[in-house]
Amino acid sequence: MGAGNSVIECALMGIQQTHEPKKAGRWRGLLKQARQSGTAAKLESLLQLSLRFLAALLGLGLLGYLVFRTGPGVVWKQLQAVGWGLALIIIVGGFSQFIKTCAWRQAFTCDIGGLSWSRSFVAQLISDAIGQLGVAGKVVGEGMRLSLLGSTVPVSSALSAGAIDGGLHGFSAVVVTVLGISATLMLGPVSVRWRVYAILLIAVLASVVILAGVAIAHRWPLLGNAIRAIGRLPRLHNWVSGKQSIVDSAEHNLLYFHREAPAAFWATLILNGIWHMMAALEVYIILRFMGAGFTIGGAFIVEGLTKVINLVGALNPGNFGTYEAGNMLIAKMFGVTSTAGLTLALCRRARTVFWAGVGALCMVVMKRTEAPKTIAATLNPAVEPSYGE
Repeated sequence: MGAGNSVIECALMGIQQTHEPKKAGRWRGLLKQARQSGTAAKLESLLQLSLRFLAALLGLGLLGYLVFRTGPGVVWKQLQAVGWGLALIIIVGGFSQFIKTCAWRQAFTCDIGGLSWSRSFVAQLISDAIGQLGVAGKVVGEGMRLSLLGSTVPVSSALSAGAIDGGLHGFSAVVVTVLGISATLMLGPVSVRWRVYAILLIAVLASVVILAGVAIAHRWPLLGNAIRAIGRLPRLHNWVSGKQSIVDSAEHNLLYFHREAPAAFWATLILNGIWHMMAALEVYIILRFMGAGFTIGGAFIVEGLTKVINLVGALNPGNFGTYEAGNMLIAKMFGVTSTAGLTLALCRRARTVFWAGVGALCMVVMKRTEAPKTIAATLNPAVEPSYGE
């Protein structure tokens, strides 16, 4: 009997010994898998960054090729023809940024009495400058704009205002694009092939405009439902689930903004429309200084087609090269030299760089001014840092 018990004990000990290594091996496998998944995520992020950098590098190479193919001397003569008109373009660009700031402030549904106009304007400049770097730049630019607001505005209200302003800005941009392409088909010498492409694009964009208008009128959460459908995909489920609540909240505010604050809704939409008109005025001024016989209507058509270029070049950080090449094609379409189109693009890019630099300089000054207040608030919790001044 004792021998039998000893045999059973040895068997149980053997089972326990074999079970422990299996359990440990399972945990080691899980840890290894977690490390591999983390490494894969890092590699994927590094790959995306590398692709964006490569796209920007290729775009800069294309821009350099276009300049040298046209002739640096020829381009310089065209820039000299613009002359002091470039200063006028910069002034018009600053006024456009002011209009965009007004539109953004109208989109707030909370009290923004503590948010100064200067801080709003600087936040808009920084957001617009970073937004030039493509889709990812627009996301980062919006985040930077929110961070510059400080504690003067609740985060939820700031997110809502950004969504409302961005949605109405995109809506008005699509309307301008459809009008520009339609006018080109009626007035411009377009081949049959490109005419078919243009009609298809008009049909798609017009459908988007109509659908957006109906969705706002009937308060249909189309974007939220689309995100939920995308979230059903296994590879995108985790990424979408973390952003679903933000998307739903932003879309809810956008859909009910028209009913809860109709005056602010129409003010935001009209101001965004004026912003697009200012862009057309910018095109008109540059072309007139270069001696091209363009009317305001012609400049509006060019601006509408330029938005198609911006849509195509959204995946190219900074839209380098693609923006200039597109402007050259548009210029040739209307019987203007490609050099004039390249100069038009370079002048508008110079305006963007100028106001981006102004925004960066103002942000540095504001941060230095607020640093002592932030330190005082850290040392003395009773002192709250002020961001509205």
